[in-house]
Formats: sequence, structure tokens, C-alpha cells
Amino acid sequence: MADGDRGLTVQEASDIAFGVVERIEEGVVLDRTVSHAMLASVVARGHVLLEDVPGTGKTVLGRVLAEALGLEFSRIQFTPDLLPADVTGSNVYNEHDREFEFAPGPIFGNVVLADEINRAPPKTQAALLEAMEERQVTVDGTTHDLPEPFFVIATQNPIEQEGTFRLPEAQRDRFNVKTSMGYPSVEGEMGLLERRANRRSLAPSVDPATDGGTVLALQELAESVRVDTAVRRYIVELARATRRDDRSQVGVSPRGVQRVFEMVRASAVLAARDYVTPDDVKQLAPRTMAHRIVLTTDASVEGVDPERIVEDALETVDVPAVSPGAPGTDSRDESRVATEATTDGDPGHTEQTKDRDDDQANDPDGRRPADDPAGGERGPDERPGDGVDPAGRRDE
Repeated sequence: MADGDRGLTVQEASDIAFGVVERIEEGVVLDRTVSHAMLASVVARGHVLLEDVPGTGKTVLGRVLAEALGLEFSRIQFTPDLLPADVTGSNVYNEHDREFEFAPGPIFGNVVLADEINRAPPKTQAALLEAMEERQVTVDGTTHDLPEPFFVIATQNPIEQEGTFRLPEAQRDRFNVKTSMGYPSVEGEMGLLERRANRRSLAPSVDPATDGGTVLALQELAESVRVDTAVRRYIVELARATRRDDRSQVGVSPRGVQRVFEMVRASAVLAARDYVTPDDVKQLAPRTMAHRIVLTTDASVEGVDPERIVEDALETVDVPAVSPGAPGTDSRDESRVATEATTDGDPGHTEQTKDRDDDQANDPDGRRPADDPAGGERGPDERPGDGVDPAGRRDE
């Protein structure tokens, strides 16, 4: 196991993350934006709420992610009769030693899958709160630390609501990201069948691409990523815009602002940068903010999507022009260099970046004209998050 104090450069960190994503894709068919969001959550010491219809591979994704990271995987199937002690563990009497000893529950894992979390009653759901926020559990007055790294993936089915308990806002706010996998394309499903035909086991399995010590080093590296004051203000203004929106009863909380801040730093690490750009914020804002918004009654009746509120905030809040701070370096030139580094010198992508910079120079709001779509087809060597539009979806 690698040393937890091992120093990494941002380029080494990006290469490790790229290897993990490739390893995940050996076992699961999913969009790169999903793997980027989940891996950024791991680096940001956060948690993910994965909401999707049955059969899309949520459980498999959690297990394959743990295998690719070289971490211990634990799965908890939430049911209406599940008790808090079934999650956290309990004290059991040892007849041989004639004393009580603590028997750890399934929450004591590195990657914990809380499957169908909305099927358990609120009391059991609340058992996750201390673990997710404090990374510890308390049983009979004794506190037990959870292993590091610690990462929760909670899943829920948005279609079948009978016999479920809606997650309270306080618990939803503790997830860094809410995302979904969606149905794969025709090519994706054909690839899924091809992989099944080439293996004997029912479920896919992958070899580790890294280890727990390296994951801790990635998390530590993210803490040193620089976030310019203008970018920090941009995050705050986006959150405040969601609170001012007439369709929201409760907007993004101050805790949500901190989680977005942590996520964009992690995203910069995955992109081999030691500084955050406004594009990092725009890319992750829908997935990190929308689930924190509580709609008004009228908006709920009208079927308003909270993600629409975040997208409107992205359109109305001015995008700051930020320089990484290199002396004598124009911010647009620095951005171009960073893009070339993360696309392995692809001249086509470099030319697209130059065009985008020229567009931004002519557009004081920093937004792309409607007839100039961002990104393009993702190349096989692109890093996690490349080719992602500000709404966090891959360009078609």
C-alpha cells in the first residue's frame, strides 16, 4: 500500500485518475461525465447520490469503482425493517471474555453502497448522517472512527415510490453530487453484451488501478489547489441566485457552497491543474447544486426541474475572467497551455480552444454564441471531464 503522505504532482494525479476511469470503463458502460463527477467526489472527500431506474448498473458501478481504487467495498441493502444498529454495528456480549465488545456494521468500509436508501425509515437514514459528515459512529456512548478513505454511494429509484421514505433535505445536502447513469447508447449496450460474452462470471470485475494510500494523497493534493477570489465570488453568486429565484423555497445552503468549492478543486486535480477556472464551476454546478434546492409548491405542481434553476443562474451570473497568476502570462494563453496538456497535444482540440478564447474576447459575459456548440467528440485519450458542457452533460 502506498504511503498516505506520498507527494504527487497534478500531472501524476491526473494520470492516476485517467487510469482509474479507464479501469472502471472495463466493467461498466457509462458516460465520462458521471465517472468524472464520482471520482471528483472521492478526491473531495465527499459522497454521491445516484438516482436512476432499476437495471442501469448502479450497484455494479459502486463495486467496480471500489475495485479500481483498490479499496474495501461494503454494501447495505436498505429495507423498511432495517435498524440503525444494522448499519453502524452494536455491542455484543462475548461469553468467553465475559464482556461486551463492539461488532462493526457494514458502514465500516472504504466505499459503502447504501442501496435503495429511500426504502429505509428516517431513523435508519439518520444513522448515516454522523458517518457521512464526521466519519465516525457512536454506539452506546462510544465513538468509533471509520476507515480512511471513506466514501458513500447512495442509490434510489425515482420511479417506484410506494413504500419509500423521501430523503430529508438535511441528508440530501450532505451529498456532494447527485447524478444518474441513464440508459447507454446502442453501441454501449452492444459493448455490454460483448463483455458478457467474453466472461464466465455474472458480474464484471476489474483489477486495481491504484491503492488507498494514493487515494489519500490525491485528497491531500486537492487541498493545495488555488481558487482565485473571483472564482470564489462566482460560486457564492450562483448560490445566492438560486435563493433569489421565485421558483425556489430554499436555495443552495452555505454548506452547499463549501461542497461546490471542494468539488471544483478536485476537478482541477483531475484536469492536471493546480488552480480552478470558472469552467470547473460551470461543469459541476448542476450536479452539485440542484439537489440542494427545495421548490415552492407552485413550482412543484408545474413540474419545474431544480436543475433548470441552476442553469438559469449560470446564464445570468457574470463569468469572471481569471488568470492563474503566472507573471507575464495572459490568462487565455495559460488556459490554452492547460488544455493542450490535458489533450496530449491534439492540434484539433487546441484550435477549438483558440476559437473559444477568441469568442470570449468578443463576448464580455464569457458565454458562447448559440451557433457555436462547445466541445466535440471525445477522443480515447481525453482526461475525465474533457468535452463537458457547463450543464455537466457530454456533447452529442
